Amino acid sequence: MRLAVLVKQVPKFEEMELGPDGRLRRDGIELEMNPYCRRAVAKACEIAQERPGTSVVVITLGPPAADDTLREAIAWGLERDVHITGLLVTDPAFAGSDSLATAKALAAALRREGPFDLVLAGRNSVDADTGQVGPEVAQLLDLPFLTGVRYLHVADDEHGVRLDARCEHDDGWLQAQVHLPAVISCAERLTDPSKVEPAGRAAVPADRIRTLGAADLGRGPWGQAASPTWVGPVKVMAVTRARRRTPGAPLADQVRAAVGVLVERAALVPSAERNDAGAVPTVNRNGRMVAVVAEPDRAHATRELLGAAARMGGPVVAVTVEPPDAPTLASWGADEVVHVTGSAVEEDIARALTEWARAVQPWAVLTESTAWGREVASRAAAALDAGLTGDAVDLDVEGDRLIAWKPAFGGQLVAAIGTTSPIQMATVRAGVLVAPAPRATTDISVTTLQVEPRGRVRVLARTREDDIEVLADATAVIAVGTGVKPEEYARLEPLRALLGAELGATRKVTDKGWLPRARQIGITGRSIAPRLVVSIGASGKFNHTVGLRAAGTVLAINPDPDAPIWDACDVGIVGDWHEAVPLLVDELQSR
Repeated sequence: MRLAVLVKQVPKFEEMELGPDGRLRRDGIELEMNPYCRRAVAKACEIAQERPGTSVVVITLGPPAADDTLREAIAWGLERDVHITGLLVTDPAFAGSDSLATAKALAAALRREGPFDLVLAGRNSVDADTGQVGPEVAQLLDLPFLTGVRYLHVADDEHGVRLDARCEHDDGWLQAQVHLPAVISCAERLTDPSKVEPAGRAAVPADRIRTLGAADLGRGPWGQAASPTWVGPVKVMAVTRARRRTPGAPLADQVRAAVGVLVERAALVPSAERNDAGAVPTVNRNGRMVAVVAEPDRAHATRELLGAAARMGGPVVAVTVEPPDAPTLASWGADEVVHVTGSAVEEDIARALTEWARAVQPWAVLTESTAWGREVASRAAAALDAGLTGDAVDLDVEGDRLIAWKPAFGGQLVAAIGTTSPIQMATVRAGVLVAPAPRATTDISVTTLQVEPRGRVRVLARTREDDIEVLADATAVIAVGTGVKPEEYARLEPLRALLGAELGATRKVTDKGWLPRARQIGITGRSIAPRLVVSIGASGKFNHTVGLRAAGTVLAINPDPDAPIWDACDVGIVGDWHEAVPLLVDELQSR
């Protein structure tokens, strides 16, 4: 077998800063391999060890300095007696590449160096969090794709080499089979990450790495010229926490003082119902058409997207996979429905969307920023050569352009992204748009679009263990760390009920299976924006607290006076939560 691994070099989060022009500074910033890519490297080497004769090629697109990432991957493989080499795709012509231009260059390199049986990539990069390059590469190479692979078994059968995979999606699981060749993206917990110290990287022989330039890949265009998106203003989301605590005081006094701070900051005032979006505008059959691709069993997100699309001033088409409830979709903002039948598999829906969009030429296409939505949108964008902004948190219209506001670096900054393509696309994060009040139902047309399944991805089961919209909509969250054991969650119930809070968690908690992954807060989980977060039993490492940056007020309870959580909270209680929480409940009730 021949395996290819796509890796990316990213700045360390702790080193991230912007220059005077508002752009991310990379000069002098310590760089590292993207954490998800480390899993892809490690899994490729595991497969190579299990299947004698397998070779691995690690590929990265970047400046000459990115060869350090290749050296790290190669060193990991050599330590395990894997036949592994590196390929650095580098050229000034690649500067300014967005996700689609990156995918085009990587796909060209894979074609030139291939064929490969399996291409592995990280689920997404932690600096941008789009998750688009993997499915775009799969589309450009006409290969099946599985995202977020958490468990993987490689087997031989009468049809060739088969992958049996369990994929970790946003709030559930996909069990699937696919025959090679294929592209997969790796979840964080697929395997232990590859990580090699600088001395080991420096020992990698120079002849293990080859270089390709733009001329080696063809005429292009490449880089910015091949990128249908552009970056506008960047806003730094600066957060300053009050960091108030009195660790030497009796616990009851600390609790009383903490509640006083919460009252002072209005953190206990119930949030008013968000109704500033008004009502859905009346049916508009003129102007720019917006298509909303409705993911199955995501009614709330579909309503949000239809409401946003209806406010853009043109007809709205709901593209559904489930049998449509036309009157309800009309009340949410749809003026027409296109029902895709024959398959619910992502690559089949993407093909149907592509064919429909080519014929109709909508002004914009929106879908939810989930594993399903990202693959559908990414494949369609690659097929249409359309600009796609991933994981948007707000949408604007400027002239004839759709502007999508996209967060990066765990919400530390947000950037305005526009597109130059005739069809503009965006995936939107769940729970960030305000759903307007429904309008009176009207009769709207329903058109059926039949898609022929390709059958390359055999879906055995889709299961949902939670709902990603829970934390997005929460006005209060209790964020637990491993200092709270799952059998003790019931002891938090009086506080949770009093605050009307949802439970969130650190990565270690979800790693242990104590809470669903949809409850994970942090750089590889969710960013949340409730009025109040109560952190209990969490040390407060950066990768977790970055997900709390948009919270109104953070109260932390921890027995360690030197825990890093104190730098990320507004008020702290230093003590055992078993004693502090009952006191906190009593004090809140007395107020």
